[in-house]
Amino acid sequence: MKRVVFNEDKCKACELCVVTCPRKIIRMADRINALGFRPAEVSDQEKCTSCTLCARMCPHVVIEVFR
Repeated sequence: MKRVVFNEDKCKACELCVVTCPRKIIRMADRINALGFRPAEVSDQEKCTSCTLCARMCPHVVIEVFR
């Protein structure tokens, strides 16, 4: 089950979620989204603790965290 879901089409690649993640499991994808940015993605959902730091830091409200 996914714990973190990104609305990739709204991501503007600010990378705040990348630097905020305590597990260092968020990275920028190799693909380009509808806005022309490389969206953030989770590299390993199993390692996510659902801490919500990434979602709280996201200025564009792109991230949903499930527990």
